[in-house]
Amino acid sequence: MSADLRALPSVDRLLGEAASLIEAHGRAATTQALRDTLKEIRAERPDPLPDSAALIAAARAQLDRTTRPGLRPLFNLTGTVLHTNLGRALLAEAAIEAATAAMRDAVALEFDLATGRRGERDSHLRGLLCELTGAEDATVVNNNAAAVLIALNTLGAGREAVVSRGELIEIGGAFRMPDIMARAGVRLVEVGTTNRTHPKDYLGAITAETGLILKVHTSNYRIEGFTAEVSGSALARIATDKKVPLLNDLGSGTLVDLSRYGLSREPTVRDAVAEGADLVTFSGDKLLGGPQAGFIVGRRELVAAINRNPMKRALRLDKIRLAALEATLRLYRDPDRLAERLPTLALLARPQPAIEAQARRLAPRVAERLPAGFTAQAEECRSQIGSGALPLETLPSFALRITAPGGRALEALQAALRDLPRPVVGRLQEGALLLDLRCLTEEAAFVENLAALDHAALA
Repeated sequence: MSADLRALPSVDRLLGEAASLIEAHGRAATTQALRDTLKEIRAERPDPLPDSAALIAAARAQLDRTTRPGLRPLFNLTGTVLHTNLGRALLAEAAIEAATAAMRDAVALEFDLATGRRGERDSHLRGLLCELTGAEDATVVNNNAAAVLIALNTLGAGREAVVSRGELIEIGGAFRMPDIMARAGVRLVEVGTTNRTHPKDYLGAITAETGLILKVHTSNYRIEGFTAEVSGSALARIATDKKVPLLNDLGSGTLVDLSRYGLSREPTVRDAVAEGADLVTFSGDKLLGGPQAGFIVGRRELVAAINRNPMKRALRLDKIRLAALEATLRLYRDPDRLAERLPTLALLARPQPAIEAQARRLAPRVAERLPAGFTAQAEECRSQIGSGALPLETLPSFALRITAPGGRALEALQAALRDLPRPVVGRLQEGALLLDLRCLTEEAAFVENLAALDHAALA
């Protein structure tokens, strides 16, 4: 026998019992959620009908789903430390505190406290960048693509830019260097071949129409075997002889020698400046470990020209990121404690034995929280740095290897993990779900979060 829908409470009655929902979500949103819930019940006609408490609980669940922020914290267990899709670098506490202070209060963004006159927002970073890189001057824009764009446009708009064919990279999202050069208004002149470029190739391409030489660090791929490239110092000599500027795009630039942290050595920004590059561009949110930004350092007159470019205003940073960047750069003044304070370096330098011990502790606890038929075991794996940095470098790590009874159970588990209050993101590999623990620093919170796993959906 169908339920008598007339027995359902009215919206007004439910509102009288839903004070906590109104407090959390507002009367308008709560009213709509209750109406939607009642509409579903009338369409389904369950027998018996849910009582007021059940209806309010259903409305609460709907509101929690629809008001849950998209940019909420998650557990990055993919094994990629600088994961572009997951926000890249985690900020240091000093950077978080500086950004929070800048959000809360007025700051001297473009105000010179010494003179009482208008100042420049770049001045908050200029001194630090010059100190840490050895450059004459520095400026900052929204990201490294913007840094390359405005540098190319300033130095070579309407003229030619000479670049090795082997350095015409494509990065994530089908973003290609030739495309950004075209948008910058420079004409691309390719020299050499994919695998070999020589000094004579550059010398033969430079004409009166040449606006600059561009060198691009191929940070997201490597060509091996029968190869040759022209070093930054050799290119600087060519650029000086021919009286054209050299722009060296380091991409995922670093300010310290990574070999001291057990990683392969990458050219530092200071190295590129010392080699004689007129301008060097690099990212703030990759190996540097700060928020998204693009730095340009180099000769004073060229940086000044970039700052006069009308595009600079469109690409400038706000006070929040400037505050976080300043705090991040200050950490580099104390390299002996950098890995303790900078999360990116701490995660990259994390020793495998510590990760293994964590995996062996967690394996039985995670297995207890999985549905019947699933298993969780500690297993050795390899992490990667990510975001185009050191593409051939992998880091010894440990993971939880989760297997399922069969069918599409692993895909269902992946979806269920992403639906947790704090989503968990791993990677499928060779018939198992790997949860690489290199980036797991909140062990207790991770285990507690798994308690919300919906076993019924995985049965």
